[in-house]
Amino acid sequence: MPDPRQASLEVGQLGLMLVGALPERKAQIEHVVAQFSLRGGAIGRMMLDAGGVDDRTLALTVAHAVHMPLADLRSLAPSVQATAWVQGHDAHRHGVLPMTYDGTALTVAVIDPLDFDLIYFLESIPVVQVNIEIAPASEVRSAINRAYQALAEVDQHLVAFRRDDLASAAPVEAVDYTLSDDEAPVIQVVNKIVTQALRDRASDVHIEPGDAHVRVRFRIDGALTQVLELPSNMGQALVSRIKIMADMNIVERRRPQDGQFQMTVDGRDVDVRVSTTSTIWGEKTVLRILDKSRSLMRLKDLGMPDDTHEIYSRIVQSPFGMVIVSGPTGSGKTTTLYATLSEINRPEINVTTIEDPVEYIFPSINQIQISEQAGLSFATGLKSILRQDPDVILVGEVRDVETARIAVQSALTGHLVLSSVHAVDSVSALYRLLDMGIESFLVTSSIIGVVAQRLVRKICGSCRETYVPTEYAVATFRRMGGTDPEWVRGKGCNLCSGTGFRGRIGVYEVLAVNDDIRALVVAGHTPREARAAAVAKGLRTLQMEAVRLIEEGVTTVDEVIRHVFVTEDLA
Repeated sequence: MPDPRQASLEVGQLGLMLVGALPERKAQIEHVVAQFSLRGGAIGRMMLDAGGVDDRTLALTVAHAVHMPLADLRSLAPSVQATAWVQGHDAHRHGVLPMTYDGTALTVAVIDPLDFDLIYFLESIPVVQVNIEIAPASEVRSAINRAYQALAEVDQHLVAFRRDDLASAAPVEAVDYTLSDDEAPVIQVVNKIVTQALRDRASDVHIEPGDAHVRVRFRIDGALTQVLELPSNMGQALVSRIKIMADMNIVERRRPQDGQFQMTVDGRDVDVRVSTTSTIWGEKTVLRILDKSRSLMRLKDLGMPDDTHEIYSRIVQSPFGMVIVSGPTGSGKTTTLYATLSEINRPEINVTTIEDPVEYIFPSINQIQISEQAGLSFATGLKSILRQDPDVILVGEVRDVETARIAVQSALTGHLVLSSVHAVDSVSALYRLLDMGIESFLVTSSIIGVVAQRLVRKICGSCRETYVPTEYAVATFRRMGGTDPEWVRGKGCNLCSGTGFRGRIGVYEVLAVNDDIRALVVAGHTPREARAAAVAKGLRTLQMEAVRLIEEGVTTVDEVIRHVFVTEDLA
Protein backbone atom coordinates (compact mmCIF):
# COMPACT_ATOMS: atom_id res chain seq x y z
CA MET A 1 0.00 0.00 0.00
CA PRO A 2 1.40 3.49 -0.83
CA ASP A 3 2.93 5.44 2.05
CA PRO A 4 1.38 8.95 2.25
CA ARG A 5 4.81 10.33 3.07
CA GLN A 6 6.04 9.18 -0.33
CA ALA A 7 2.97 10.40 -2.24
CA SER A 8 4.45 13.76 -3.23
CA LEU A 9 7.47 12.08 -4.81
CA GLU A 10 5.21 9.68 -6.72
CA VAL A 11 2.94 12.52 -7.84
CA GLY A 12 5.96 14.37 -9.20
CA GLN A 13 6.93 11.25 -11.17
CA LEU A 14 3.30 10.89 -12.33
CA GLY A 15 3.31 14.48 -13.57
CA LEU A 16 6.45 13.90 -15.62
CA MET A 17 4.96 10.74 -17.16
CA LEU A 18 1.70 12.49 -18.05
CA VAL A 19 3.59 15.36 -19.66
CA GLY A 20 5.50 12.79 -21.70
CA ALA A 21 2.26 11.12 -22.80
CA LEU A 22 0.34 14.39 -23.32
CA PRO A 23 2.86 17.15 -24.09
CA GLU A 24 0.10 19.46 -25.31
CA ARG A 25 -1.34 19.45 -21.76
CA LYS A 26 1.97 20.28 -20.05
CA ALA A 27 0.88 23.57 -18.43
CA GLN A 28 -2.40 22.07 -17.21
CA ILE A 29 -0.72 19.00 -15.69
CA GLU A 30 2.03 21.02 -14.01
CA HIS A 31 -0.59 23.31 -12.47
CA VAL A 32 -2.47 20.36 -10.95
CA VAL A 33 0.75 18.84 -9.56
CA ALA A 34 1.67 22.20 -8.00
CA GLN A 35 -1.78 22.49 -6.40
CA PHE A 36 -1.43 18.97 -4.97
CA SER A 37 1.97 19.84 -3.49
CA LEU A 38 0.43 22.90 -1.79
CA ARG A 39 -2.75 21.44 -0.31
CA GLY A 40 -2.82 17.69 -0.99
CA GLY A 41 -6.06 15.96 -1.99
CA ALA A 42 -6.93 13.31 -4.55
CA ILE A 43 -4.56 13.79 -7.47
CA GLY A 44 -6.56 11.53 -9.78
CA ARG A 45 -9.79 13.47 -9.23
CA MET A 46 -7.89 16.75 -9.63
CA MET A 47 -6.45 15.62 -12.96
CA LEU A 48 -9.83 14.49 -14.28
CA ASP A 49 -11.59 17.66 -13.07
CA ALA A 50 -8.98 19.82 -14.80
CA GLY A 51 -9.84 18.12 -18.11
CA GLY A 52 -7.60 17.12 -20.97
CA VAL A 53 -6.59 13.77 -19.43
CA ASP A 54 -8.92 10.83 -20.09
CA ASP A 55 -9.39 8.35 -17.27
CA ARG A 56 -7.81 5.38 -19.09
CA THR A 57 -4.62 7.31 -19.91
CA LEU A 58 -4.49 8.49 -16.30
CA ALA A 59 -4.98 4.95 -14.94
CA LEU A 60 -2.23 3.52 -17.17
CA THR A 61 0.17 6.30 -16.19
CA VAL A 62 -0.58 6.03 -12.46
CA ALA A 63 -0.15 2.25 -12.58
CA HIS A 64 3.26 2.70 -14.21
CA ALA A 65 4.31 5.45 -11.79
CA VAL A 66 3.47 3.53 -8.61
CA HIS A 67 4.24 0.05 -9.98
CA MET A 68 0.76 -1.40 -9.47
CA PRO A 69 -1.27 -3.71 -11.74
CA LEU A 70 -4.33 -2.71 -13.73
CA ALA A 71 -7.67 -4.29 -12.81
CA ASP A 72 -9.77 -5.76 -15.62
CA LEU A 73 -13.27 -4.68 -14.65
CA ARG A 74 -14.65 -5.39 -18.12
CA SER A 75 -14.69 -9.16 -17.62
CA LEU A 76 -14.18 -9.71 -13.88
CA ALA A 77 -16.90 -9.17 -11.29
CA PRO A 78 -16.34 -8.65 -7.54
CA SER A 79 -17.11 -11.52 -5.20
CA VAL A 80 -19.71 -11.34 -2.42
CA GLN A 81 -17.02 -12.24 0.12
CA ALA A 82 -14.98 -9.21 -0.96
CA THR A 83 -17.77 -6.61 -1.09
CA ALA A 84 -18.83 -7.58 2.43
CA TRP A 85 -15.70 -5.82 3.77
CA VAL A 86 -16.66 -2.38 2.42
CA GLN A 87 -19.99 -0.59 2.82
CA GLY A 88 -21.62 0.89 -0.27
CA HIS A 89 -21.35 4.52 0.90
CA ASP A 90 -17.61 4.06 1.60
CA ALA A 91 -17.09 2.49 -1.83
CA HIS A 92 -18.74 5.49 -3.51
CA ARG A 93 -16.97 8.06 -1.32
CA HIS A 94 -13.46 6.68 -1.77
CA GLY A 95 -13.73 5.21 -5.27
CA VAL A 96 -12.78 1.70 -4.12
CA LEU A 97 -14.20 -1.65 -5.28
CA PRO A 98 -13.37 -4.87 -3.39
CA MET A 99 -12.70 -7.62 -5.94
CA THR A 100 -11.56 -10.81 -4.19
CA TYR A 101 -10.89 -12.10 -0.66
CA ASP A 102 -8.91 -15.28 -0.01
CA GLY A 103 -9.26 -15.40 3.76
CA THR A 104 -6.30 -13.12 4.52
CA ALA A 105 -5.76 -10.71 1.59
CA LEU A 106 -8.40 -8.37 0.18
CA THR A 107 -7.79 -7.20 -3.41
CA VAL A 108 -9.38 -3.87 -4.32
CA ALA A 109 -9.63 -1.79 -7.50
CA VAL A 110 -9.21 1.94 -6.94
CA ILE A 111 -9.28 5.13 -8.97
CA ASP A 112 -6.55 7.01 -7.14
CA PRO A 113 -4.01 5.09 -4.98
CA LEU A 114 -2.36 8.39 -4.01
CA ASP A 115 -5.48 9.73 -2.29
CA PHE A 116 -4.60 10.12 1.41
CA ASP A 117 -8.19 9.57 2.60
CA LEU A 118 -8.37 6.34 0.61
CA ILE A 119 -5.07 5.10 2.02
CA TYR A 120 -6.20 5.70 5.60
CA PHE A 121 -9.56 4.04 4.88
CA LEU A 122 -7.90 0.92 3.44
CA GLU A 123 -5.64 0.71 6.49
CA SER A 124 -8.76 0.64 8.70
CA ILE A 125 -10.20 -2.50 7.05
CA PRO A 126 -9.63 -5.41 9.51
CA VAL A 127 -7.93 -7.82 7.13
CA VAL A 128 -4.35 -9.09 7.14
CA GLN A 129 -3.41 -7.52 3.81
CA VAL A 130 -4.89 -5.19 1.17
CA ASN A 131 -3.68 -5.56 -2.42
CA ILE A 132 -4.36 -2.54 -4.66
CA GLU A 133 -5.06 -2.56 -8.38
CA ILE A 134 -5.84 0.50 -10.50
CA ALA A 135 -8.68 1.02 -12.97
CA PRO A 136 -10.12 3.98 -14.95
CA ALA A 137 -12.51 6.15 -12.95
CA SER A 138 -15.52 5.51 -15.19
CA GLU A 139 -15.03 1.73 -14.95
CA VAL A 140 -14.66 1.78 -11.16
CA ARG A 141 -17.76 3.93 -10.64
CA SER A 142 -19.80 1.80 -13.02
CA ALA A 143 -18.66 -1.41 -11.30
CA ILE A 144 -19.42 0.03 -7.84
CA ASN A 145 -22.95 0.89 -8.99
CA ARG A 146 -23.44 -2.71 -10.13
CA ALA A 147 -21.88 -4.28 -7.04
CA TYR A 148 -23.81 -2.17 -4.54
CA GLN A 149 -27.29 -2.19 -6.05
CA ALA A 150 -29.68 -0.02 -4.08
CA LEU A 151 -32.53 -2.16 -5.41
CA ALA A 152 -30.98 -5.29 -3.86
CA GLU A 153 -32.40 -4.15 -0.53
CA VAL A 154 -35.95 -3.79 -1.85
CA ASP A 155 -36.97 -7.37 -1.03
CA GLN A 156 -36.59 -6.84 2.71
CA HIS A 157 -38.72 -3.70 2.48
CA LEU A 158 -41.39 -5.63 0.54
CA VAL A 159 -41.58 -8.17 3.33
CA ALA A 160 -42.04 -5.37 5.85
CA PHE A 161 -44.66 -3.71 3.62
CA ARG A 162 -46.71 -6.92 3.38
CA ARG A 163 -46.52 -7.35 7.13
CA ASP A 164 -47.61 -3.74 7.76
CA ASP A 165 -50.32 -4.03 5.10
CA LEU A 166 -51.85 -7.05 6.80
CA ALA A 167 -51.61 -5.46 10.23
CA SER A 168 -53.21 -2.16 9.21
CA ALA A 169 -56.82 -1.68 8.16
CA ALA A 170 -56.24 1.91 7.01
CA PRO A 171 -56.58 2.54 3.27
CA VAL A 172 -53.39 3.56 1.47
CA GLU A 173 -54.54 7.12 0.81
CA ALA A 174 -55.15 7.66 4.55
CA VAL A 175 -51.51 7.02 5.44
CA ASP A 176 -49.51 10.23 5.90
CA TYR A 177 -46.06 9.43 4.55
CA THR A 178 -44.71 12.80 5.70
CA LEU A 179 -45.17 11.73 9.31
CA SER A 180 -44.00 8.15 8.85
CA ASP A 181 -40.66 6.92 10.06
CA ASP A 182 -37.91 7.31 7.43
CA GLU A 183 -37.40 3.55 7.67
CA ALA A 184 -41.00 2.84 6.55
CA PRO A 185 -40.98 0.33 3.66
CA VAL A 186 -42.64 2.58 1.05
CA ILE A 187 -40.35 5.51 1.86
CA GLN A 188 -37.29 3.27 1.59
CA VAL A 189 -38.44 1.76 -1.73
CA VAL A 190 -38.93 5.22 -3.28
CA ASN A 191 -35.49 6.30 -2.04
CA LYS A 192 -33.84 3.14 -3.39
CA ILE A 193 -35.49 3.56 -6.81
CA VAL A 194 -34.25 7.14 -7.19
CA THR A 195 -30.79 6.22 -5.87
CA GLN A 196 -30.40 3.34 -8.32
CA ALA A 197 -31.70 5.47 -11.19
CA LEU A 198 -29.02 8.07 -10.59
CA ARG A 199 -26.29 5.44 -10.27
CA ASP A 200 -27.42 3.78 -13.52
CA ARG A 201 -27.37 7.15 -15.38
CA ALA A 202 -31.12 6.90 -15.98
CA SER A 203 -32.84 10.00 -17.32
CA ASP A 204 -36.37 8.84 -16.42
CA VAL A 205 -38.07 6.37 -14.09
CA HIS A 206 -41.44 4.87 -15.10
CA ILE A 207 -43.60 3.41 -12.32
CA GLU A 208 -46.43 1.63 -14.14
CA PRO A 209 -49.36 -0.12 -12.44
CA GLY A 210 -50.72 -3.33 -13.96
CA ASP A 211 -53.21 -6.06 -13.22
CA ALA A 212 -50.80 -8.36 -11.36
CA HIS A 213 -47.87 -6.11 -10.43
CA VAL A 214 -46.28 -2.65 -10.62
CA ARG A 215 -43.50 -2.42 -13.19
CA VAL A 216 -40.51 -0.09 -12.65
CA ARG A 217 -38.44 0.80 -15.70
CA PHE A 218 -35.40 3.04 -16.19
CA ARG A 219 -34.62 4.94 -19.40
CA ILE A 220 -30.86 4.56 -19.83
CA ASP A 221 -29.17 5.97 -22.93
CA GLY A 222 -32.60 6.45 -24.47
CA ALA A 223 -33.80 2.84 -24.03
CA LEU A 224 -36.24 1.61 -21.38
CA THR A 225 -35.11 -1.31 -19.22
CA GLN A 226 -37.24 -3.08 -16.63
CA VAL A 227 -35.46 -3.15 -13.28
CA LEU A 228 -38.09 -4.13 -10.73
CA GLU A 229 -41.51 -5.69 -10.20
CA LEU A 230 -43.51 -4.73 -7.11
CA PRO A 231 -46.80 -6.12 -5.78
CA SER A 232 -49.84 -4.39 -7.25
CA ASN A 233 -51.16 -3.32 -3.84
CA MET A 234 -48.01 -1.25 -3.34
CA GLY A 235 -48.64 0.90 -6.40
CA GLN A 236 -50.89 3.52 -4.84
CA ALA A 237 -48.69 3.71 -1.74
CA LEU A 238 -45.70 4.56 -3.94
CA VAL A 239 -47.67 7.21 -5.83
CA SER A 240 -48.93 8.75 -2.57
CA ARG A 241 -45.40 8.93 -1.14
CA ILE A 242 -44.05 10.54 -4.31
CA LYS A 243 -46.94 13.03 -4.40
CA ILE A 244 -46.23 14.05 -0.81
CA MET A 245 -42.54 14.57 -1.65
CA ALA A 246 -43.49 16.65 -4.71
CA ASP A 247 -46.14 18.72 -2.88
CA MET A 248 -48.98 17.33 -5.02
CA ASN A 249 -52.59 16.51 -4.18
CA ILE A 250 -52.71 12.87 -3.02
CA VAL A 251 -56.52 12.75 -3.03
CA GLU A 252 -56.88 13.70 -6.70
CA ARG A 253 -56.29 10.55 -8.77
CA ARG A 254 -58.09 11.21 -12.05
CA ARG A 255 -56.48 14.50 -13.08
CA PRO A 256 -52.87 14.55 -14.36
CA GLN A 257 -50.52 16.37 -12.01
CA ASP A 258 -46.97 17.72 -12.09
CA GLY A 259 -44.55 18.46 -9.29
CA GLN A 260 -40.94 18.23 -8.20
CA PHE A 261 -38.73 17.40 -5.22
CA GLN A 262 -35.06 17.31 -4.32
CA MET A 263 -32.88 14.54 -2.89
CA THR A 264 -29.23 14.01 -2.09
CA VAL A 265 -27.83 10.73 -3.44
CA ASP A 266 -24.21 9.68 -2.85
CA GLY A 267 -23.39 13.29 -1.97
CA ARG A 268 -24.93 14.64 -5.18
CA ASP A 269 -27.94 16.96 -5.25
CA VAL A 270 -30.70 15.65 -7.51
CA ASP A 271 -33.79 17.42 -8.84
CA VAL A 272 -36.68 15.06 -9.60
CA ARG A 273 -39.57 16.23 -11.82
CA VAL A 274 -42.77 14.25 -11.25
CA SER A 275 -45.66 13.63 -13.62
CA THR A 276 -48.69 11.47 -12.84
CA THR A 277 -51.56 10.37 -15.05
CA SER A 278 -54.47 8.01 -14.60
CA THR A 279 -54.57 4.65 -16.41
CA ILE A 280 -57.07 1.78 -16.25
CA TRP A 281 -54.93 0.08 -13.56
CA GLY A 282 -54.24 3.16 -11.47
CA GLU A 283 -51.92 6.15 -11.57
CA LYS A 284 -48.74 5.93 -13.62
CA THR A 285 -45.82 8.05 -12.42
CA VAL A 286 -42.81 9.24 -14.40
CA LEU A 287 -39.80 10.76 -12.65
CA ARG A 288 -37.31 12.86 -14.62
CA ILE A 289 -33.91 12.65 -12.91
CA LEU A 290 -31.80 15.82 -13.14
CA ASP A 291 -28.32 15.53 -11.64
CA LYS A 292 -27.44 19.06 -10.52
CA SER A 293 -23.75 18.15 -10.19
CA ARG A 294 -23.34 17.33 -13.88
CA SER A 295 -21.23 19.82 -15.77
CA LEU A 296 -22.48 21.82 -18.72
CA MET A 297 -21.15 20.64 -22.05
CA ARG A 298 -19.49 22.95 -24.53
CA LEU A 299 -20.26 23.00 -28.24
CA LYS A 300 -17.03 21.24 -29.12
CA ASP A 301 -17.99 18.33 -26.80
CA LEU A 302 -21.38 17.62 -28.40
CA GLY A 303 -20.05 15.42 -31.19
CA MET A 304 -20.43 17.82 -34.12
CA PRO A 305 -17.81 17.25 -36.83
CA ASP A 306 -15.42 20.17 -37.25
CA ASP A 307 -17.03 21.62 -40.39
CA THR A 308 -20.55 21.47 -38.90
CA HIS A 309 -19.30 22.99 -35.65
CA GLU A 310 -17.67 25.83 -37.57
CA ILE A 311 -20.91 26.63 -39.43
CA TYR A 312 -23.00 26.58 -36.25
CA SER A 313 -20.48 28.68 -34.30
CA ARG A 314 -20.61 31.27 -37.05
CA ILE A 315 -24.43 31.35 -36.91
CA VAL A 316 -24.69 31.83 -33.14
CA GLN A 317 -22.15 34.67 -33.12
CA SER A 318 -24.73 36.83 -34.91
CA PRO A 319 -25.87 39.81 -32.78
CA PHE A 320 -29.54 39.22 -33.62
CA GLY A 321 -31.83 36.72 -35.29
CA MET A 322 -33.43 33.45 -34.25
CA VAL A 323 -31.71 30.06 -33.98
CA ILE A 324 -33.90 26.98 -33.69
CA VAL A 325 -32.94 23.53 -32.41
CA SER A 326 -35.38 20.87 -33.61
CA GLY A 327 -35.91 17.21 -32.87
CA PRO A 328 -38.21 14.84 -30.99
CA THR A 329 -38.53 14.66 -27.20
CA GLY A 330 -35.35 13.37 -25.58
CA SER A 331 -33.05 14.21 -28.50
CA GLY A 332 -30.80 16.54 -26.49
CA LYS A 333 -32.19 19.89 -27.63
CA THR A 334 -31.80 21.53 -24.21
CA THR A 335 -28.20 20.32 -23.93
CA THR A 336 -27.37 21.90 -27.30
CA LEU A 337 -29.08 25.18 -26.34
CA TYR A 338 -27.09 25.43 -23.10
CA ALA A 339 -23.86 24.46 -24.80
CA THR A 340 -24.60 27.34 -27.18
CA LEU A 341 -25.09 29.72 -24.26
CA SER A 342 -21.81 28.63 -22.71
CA GLU A 343 -20.14 29.50 -26.01
CA ILE A 344 -21.58 32.99 -26.43
CA ASN A 345 -22.09 34.14 -22.82
CA ARG A 346 -19.88 37.10 -21.90
CA PRO A 347 -19.91 39.57 -18.98
CA GLU A 348 -20.91 42.44 -21.26
CA ILE A 349 -24.19 40.88 -22.45
CA ASN A 350 -27.47 40.18 -20.65
CA VAL A 351 -28.65 36.60 -21.14
CA THR A 352 -32.11 35.57 -19.91
CA THR A 353 -33.89 32.24 -20.27
CA ILE A 354 -37.47 31.09 -19.76
CA GLU A 355 -37.87 27.35 -19.40
CA ASP A 356 -40.19 24.56 -18.30
CA PRO A 357 -38.47 23.17 -16.32
CA VAL A 358 -35.06 24.75 -15.64
CA GLU A 359 -32.92 21.65 -16.20
CA TYR A 360 -29.42 23.13 -15.94
CA ILE A 361 -28.34 25.69 -13.37
CA PHE A 362 -26.20 28.28 -15.16
CA PRO A 363 -24.56 30.59 -12.56
CA SER A 364 -24.00 33.65 -14.74
CA ILE A 365 -27.34 34.04 -16.51
CA ASN A 366 -30.90 34.92 -15.49
CA GLN A 367 -33.19 31.88 -15.54
CA ILE A 368 -36.98 31.98 -15.26
CA GLN A 369 -39.16 28.97 -14.47
CA ILE A 370 -42.64 29.19 -15.99
CA SER A 371 -45.57 28.77 -13.63
CA GLU A 372 -49.05 28.33 -15.03
CA GLN A 373 -50.54 28.77 -11.54
CA ALA A 374 -48.94 32.22 -11.34
CA GLY A 375 -49.98 33.07 -14.89
CA LEU A 376 -46.38 32.92 -16.13
CA SER A 377 -46.34 31.13 -19.49
CA PHE A 378 -43.75 31.19 -22.26
CA ALA A 379 -45.68 34.01 -23.97
CA THR A 380 -46.22 36.21 -20.89
CA GLY A 381 -42.71 35.53 -19.61
CA LEU A 382 -41.19 36.44 -22.97
CA LYS A 383 -43.06 39.74 -22.95
CA SER A 384 -41.64 40.46 -19.50
CA ILE A 385 -38.11 39.54 -20.58
CA LEU A 386 -38.24 42.08 -23.43
CA ARG A 387 -38.61 44.82 -20.79
CA GLN A 388 -35.47 43.57 -19.02
CA ASP A 389 -32.99 44.89 -21.62
CA PRO A 390 -31.87 41.45 -22.90
CA ASP A 391 -29.20 40.76 -25.50
CA VAL A 392 -29.73 36.99 -25.74
CA ILE A 393 -33.00 35.20 -24.95
CA LEU A 394 -33.46 31.45 -24.61
CA VAL A 395 -37.05 30.24 -24.92
CA GLY A 396 -37.23 26.62 -23.79
CA GLU A 397 -39.81 25.65 -26.41
CA VAL A 398 -42.06 27.34 -28.96
CA ARG A 399 -45.39 25.63 -28.30
CA ASP A 400 -48.01 28.04 -29.59
CA VAL A 401 -48.55 30.85 -32.05
CA GLU A 402 -48.36 33.63 -29.44
CA THR A 403 -44.93 32.51 -28.19
CA ALA A 404 -43.74 32.01 -31.77
CA ARG A 405 -44.87 35.49 -32.82
CA ILE A 406 -43.20 37.22 -29.86
CA ALA A 407 -39.99 35.24 -30.40
CA VAL A 408 -39.89 36.13 -34.10
CA GLN A 409 -40.52 39.82 -33.37
CA SER A 410 -37.80 39.77 -30.69
CA ALA A 411 -35.33 38.42 -33.24
CA LEU A 412 -36.30 41.15 -35.69
CA THR A 413 -35.81 43.93 -33.13
CA GLY A 414 -32.17 43.29 -32.33
CA HIS A 415 -32.10 40.27 -30.00
CA LEU A 416 -30.50 36.86 -30.47
CA VAL A 417 -33.23 34.32 -29.69
CA LEU A 418 -32.52 30.63 -29.11
CA SER A 419 -35.38 28.14 -28.94
CA SER A 420 -36.50 24.62 -29.70
CA VAL A 421 -39.28 23.26 -31.91
CA HIS A 422 -40.51 19.72 -32.45
CA ALA A 423 -39.81 18.96 -36.12
CA VAL A 424 -38.44 16.10 -38.21
CA ASP A 425 -35.49 17.96 -39.73
CA SER A 426 -34.02 21.43 -40.13
CA VAL A 427 -36.13 22.54 -43.11
CA SER A 428 -39.33 21.20 -41.53
CA ALA A 429 -38.72 23.45 -38.52
CA LEU A 430 -39.20 26.51 -40.77
CA TYR A 431 -42.50 25.15 -42.03
CA ARG A 432 -43.56 24.28 -38.47
CA LEU A 433 -43.68 28.00 -37.70
CA LEU A 434 -45.69 28.57 -40.88
CA ASP A 435 -48.15 25.93 -39.68
CA MET A 436 -48.52 27.88 -36.43
CA GLY A 437 -49.69 30.88 -38.45
CA ILE A 438 -46.54 33.00 -38.64
CA GLU A 439 -46.25 34.79 -41.98
CA SER A 440 -43.57 33.43 -44.29
CA PHE A 441 -41.78 36.76 -44.68
CA LEU A 442 -41.43 37.04 -40.87
CA VAL A 443 -40.10 33.49 -40.60
CA THR A 444 -37.49 33.96 -43.30
CA SER A 445 -36.48 37.42 -42.05
CA SER A 446 -35.94 36.32 -38.46
CA ILE A 447 -34.51 32.79 -38.56
CA ILE A 448 -30.79 32.66 -39.32
CA GLY A 449 -30.08 29.01 -38.57
CA VAL A 450 -31.70 25.69 -37.69
CA VAL A 451 -30.20 22.60 -36.06
CA ALA A 452 -31.92 19.24 -36.35
CA GLN A 453 -30.58 16.54 -34.07
CA ARG A 454 -30.97 13.01 -32.77
CA LEU A 455 -29.18 10.97 -30.13
CA VAL A 456 -27.81 7.50 -30.85
CA ARG A 457 -26.10 5.11 -28.48
CA LYS A 458 -22.34 4.66 -28.80
CA ILE A 459 -20.78 1.23 -29.12
CA CYS A 460 -19.11 0.23 -25.85
CA GLY A 461 -15.38 0.70 -26.25
CA SER A 462 -14.60 -2.25 -23.99
CA CYS A 463 -16.36 -5.03 -25.92
CA ARG A 464 -16.23 -4.01 -29.58
CA GLU A 465 -16.33 -6.86 -32.08
CA THR A 466 -16.88 -7.29 -35.79
CA TYR A 467 -20.06 -9.03 -36.96
CA VAL A 468 -22.19 -9.80 -40.00
CA PRO A 469 -25.31 -7.59 -40.16
CA THR A 470 -28.69 -8.60 -41.55
CA GLU A 471 -29.45 -8.16 -45.23
CA TYR A 472 -32.03 -5.50 -44.39
CA ALA A 473 -29.45 -3.49 -42.41
CA VAL A 474 -26.92 -3.67 -45.24
CA ALA A 475 -29.51 -2.71 -47.87
CA THR A 476 -30.75 0.22 -45.79
CA PHE A 477 -27.22 1.44 -45.15
CA ARG A 478 -26.46 1.40 -48.88
CA ARG A 479 -29.68 3.28 -49.65
CA MET A 480 -28.58 5.93 -47.17
CA GLY A 481 -25.45 6.44 -49.26
CA GLY A 482 -22.97 4.35 -47.31
CA THR A 483 -20.39 1.94 -48.62
CA ASP A 484 -19.53 -1.37 -46.95
CA PRO A 485 -17.62 -0.50 -43.76
CA GLU A 486 -16.10 -2.80 -41.19
CA TRP A 487 -19.27 -3.76 -39.33
CA VAL A 488 -18.74 -3.28 -35.60
CA ARG A 489 -20.97 -3.74 -32.56
CA GLY A 490 -20.67 -4.19 -28.80
CA LYS A 491 -20.60 -7.79 -27.64
CA GLY A 492 -21.81 -6.90 -24.15
CA CYS A 493 -19.65 -6.72 -21.02
CA ASN A 494 -19.77 -5.69 -17.37
CA LEU A 495 -19.20 -2.03 -18.16
CA CYS A 496 -22.19 -1.73 -20.49
CA SER A 497 -24.43 -4.10 -18.49
CA GLY A 498 -24.47 -6.50 -21.42
CA THR A 499 -26.13 -4.02 -23.82
CA GLY A 500 -23.13 -3.41 -26.10
CA PHE A 501 -23.67 0.35 -25.80
CA ARG A 502 -22.39 2.96 -23.37
CA GLY A 503 -23.25 6.64 -23.61
CA ARG A 504 -24.81 8.56 -26.49
CA ILE A 505 -23.65 10.95 -29.17
CA GLY A 506 -25.51 13.58 -31.15
CA VAL A 507 -26.26 13.41 -34.87
CA TYR A 508 -26.55 16.94 -36.24
CA GLU A 509 -27.92 18.68 -39.31
CA VAL A 510 -27.10 22.40 -39.38
CA LEU A 511 -28.91 24.64 -41.86
CA ALA A 512 -27.66 28.20 -42.35
CA VAL A 513 -30.73 29.95 -43.81
CA ASN A 514 -29.61 31.68 -47.02
CA ASP A 515 -31.37 33.76 -49.69
CA ASP A 516 -32.22 30.70 -51.81
CA ILE A 517 -34.05 29.02 -48.92
CA ARG A 518 -35.81 32.27 -48.04
CA ALA A 519 -37.04 32.73 -51.61
CA LEU A 520 -38.42 29.18 -51.79
CA VAL A 521 -40.26 29.48 -48.46
CA VAL A 522 -41.78 32.88 -49.31
CA ALA A 523 -42.81 31.60 -52.77
CA GLY A 524 -44.72 28.74 -51.13
CA HIS A 525 -42.57 25.83 -52.27
CA THR A 526 -42.92 22.51 -50.45
CA PRO A 527 -40.56 21.39 -47.66
CA ARG A 528 -39.19 18.68 -49.99
CA GLU A 529 -38.25 21.28 -52.62
CA ALA A 530 -36.63 23.54 -50.05
CA ARG A 531 -34.73 20.59 -48.59
CA ALA A 532 -33.47 19.53 -52.03
CA ALA A 533 -32.20 23.07 -52.60
CA ALA A 534 -30.43 23.08 -49.23
CA VAL A 535 -28.76 19.73 -49.97
CA ALA A 536 -27.66 21.05 -53.37
CA LYS A 537 -26.01 23.97 -51.54
CA GLY A 538 -24.06 21.60 -49.28
CA LEU A 539 -26.38 20.75 -46.38
CA ARG A 540 -25.15 17.62 -44.60
CA THR A 541 -28.31 15.76 -43.61
CA LEU A 542 -28.96 13.68 -40.52
CA GLN A 543 -28.65 10.56 -42.67
CA MET A 544 -25.25 11.64 -44.04
CA GLU A 545 -23.95 12.25 -40.53
CA ALA A 546 -25.37 8.94 -39.32
CA VAL A 547 -23.62 7.11 -42.15
CA ARG A 548 -20.35 8.77 -41.10
CA LEU A 549 -20.78 7.56 -37.51
CA ILE A 550 -21.42 4.00 -38.70
CA GLU A 551 -18.39 4.04 -40.99
CA GLU A 552 -16.22 5.35 -38.14
CA GLY A 553 -17.44 2.55 -35.84
CA VAL A 554 -19.12 4.92 -33.36
CA THR A 555 -22.62 3.40 -33.56
CA THR A 556 -24.49 0.62 -35.35
CA VAL A 557 -26.76 0.65 -38.37
CA ASP A 558 -29.63 -0.78 -36.29
CA GLU A 559 -29.32 2.12 -33.86
CA VAL A 560 -29.42 4.60 -36.74
CA ILE A 561 -32.48 2.95 -38.26
CA ARG A 562 -34.21 3.15 -34.89
CA HIS A 563 -33.48 6.82 -34.15
CA VAL A 564 -32.41 8.65 -37.31
CA PHE A 565 -33.64 6.91 -40.44
CA VAL A 566 -36.30 8.94 -42.32
CA THR A 567 -37.91 6.92 -45.11
CA GLU A 568 -39.12 9.96 -47.05
CA ASP A 569 -35.55 10.91 -47.91
CA LEU A 570 -35.00 7.57 -49.63
CA ALA A 571 -38.23 7.34 -51.60
